[in-house]
Amino acid sequence: MASIDLPRPLLDYFAFAETAPTREGRRFSITLPYLRADGRIDGLQWWYHLAEGKEKVLGEEALRSVRAEAIERFSTHIERWLHNTAQILRGEGPIPQLSAPGTTDASMPVPAPLPERQEAPTTAALSESASPVAAGVRLQSESVFGRGKHPAVDAVVLGR
Repeated sequence: MASIDLPRPLLDYFAFAETAPTREGRRFSITLPYLRADGRIDGLQWWYHLAEGKEKVLGEEALRSVRAEAIERFSTHIERWLHNTAQILRGEGPIPQLSAPGTTDASMPVPAPLPERQEAPTTAALSESASPVAAGVRLQSESVFGRGKHPAVDAVVLGR
């Protein structure tokens, strides 16, 4: 049985990022988020870099080449990891679910539904109230990993 049972290519589930360059060159990461069997989010990450000298010699082709190689190596790593741990990536959602062979979709945890999207207040609505704080307007940072650890970021008061 295949270790990957997804409706789209594995590459479609990857997230790509570039970190701050160093004197050795540019650094990149590829992340594959997934839902564990207990319903919690987790992920695999692959790091690669492009040496400054190689980028100068090969130009933009160097970045495409290094990225393609990293994607291939990361995909191979994921397939081997799934095979060695006897697990399967499956699911219809934007984040695949990790499960053991023989697990049915009915026995897999269902992620909590996303909250209804609320419309942001317009500038006119904010200017009508004397103070956004008095009107109870407050922004909070939350993610699938939980509430942030920095109070200054968690609650931003508008109009100050």
